[in-house]
Amino acid sequence: MPNVFPKLHNALWPGLVGKGPDSEPPIDIDTMLNLTAAAEVNGTRFDGVDVFLFEPHVSIDSTDDDLKVLADKITSRGLVAGSVVAPVWPPTGGGSAMGSEEDRKRFVQQVDKACRIGQKLRDLGVRPYGVVRIDSAASPSEWLKDPEGNTKKIAETFREACDVAEGHGERLAAEGEICWGGMHSWRKMVELLEMAGRPEVLGFQADMAHTLLFALGYNAPEDCIVPEGFAWQRDQLDEALRKLTAALRPWTIDFHVAQNDGDVKGSGSHDKTGHHCLPTDPNGKLSIVHDAGYWLRDEGCNLTKAIPHICWDGCMFPNATMMKQETWNSILGTMIAVRAAHGWS
Repeated sequence: MPNVFPKLHNALWPGLVGKGPDSEPPIDIDTMLNLTAAAEVNGTRFDGVDVFLFEPHVSIDSTDDDLKVLADKITSRGLVAGSVVAPVWPPTGGGSAMGSEEDRKRFVQQVDKACRIGQKLRDLGVRPYGVVRIDSAASPSEWLKDPEGNTKKIAETFREACDVAEGHGERLAAEGEICWGGMHSWRKMVELLEMAGRPEVLGFQADMAHTLLFALGYNAPEDCIVPEGFAWQRDQLDEALRKLTAALRPWTIDFHVAQNDGDVKGSGSHDKTGHHCLPTDPNGKLSIVHDAGYWLRDEGCNLTKAIPHICWDGCMFPNATMMKQETWNSILGTMIAVRAAHGWS
């Protein structure tokens, strides 16, 4: 019998992230939902979507009526909602988690609003699982001005956000990326999570593309795991991924399947971060199905069954690529293969 867990989700935010006036136009939420719902491989389809709570997709200030419309959009296509992304950054109404008192207040307010939406979607029966995704909303260069003090501030802000999330029955997942200060390396990420000290509410969101750059020490050479002279030897990459996931897997509560070519990319207003590639990209450095196992299995190769759904993340693809149905069929095929290798019934 084929595995039915973890559930397979597509992210809606690739229609928004890296899009805008200085890039390509956004792709509306209905189009992203239609492309997701239409994807099919041998009778298997996506189970759901993860959602960015930012306009023009979803307003962070959505009313209950607005959320009912959103829930209907999702369920009418045979999908459910999973994790939601809180717009914690200054340009989206938030503020730096290590900034001024006012900055940090805005950060927590956005988390509160996101958790309210997550709770409402649960109440509407459209969101059976998922977390609220956050980051520090600060750059590594700003963080470097006072590493110890800034990590302490971020941890304090995250603890306040945990209090808010707990009140809504939500959990927060901090997405480590090389572009987020205090979260820009695997070691800094673990230190921050430990300092925040709220493992029952705050965990880690692992993206395969971003965490690959953790292993390379892209924005933190002192935390590089691969050996000097690394030239993509598979045995050395496996050893690096084992060390990386041993540190972060115990914290991981949300997981993005992704491909990366070992490079970085920025688009529109988004800073340079792990370069997402299509799963079939010949330049991709990850063996997606094999390497997903480092996150979904423990060091004894036993299934953790800790994550009820996995999500494909592929930001900053050209619109022409995203509008092809075969793009999403190929992605779904990769997700199915991950579940076949590391899922359960």
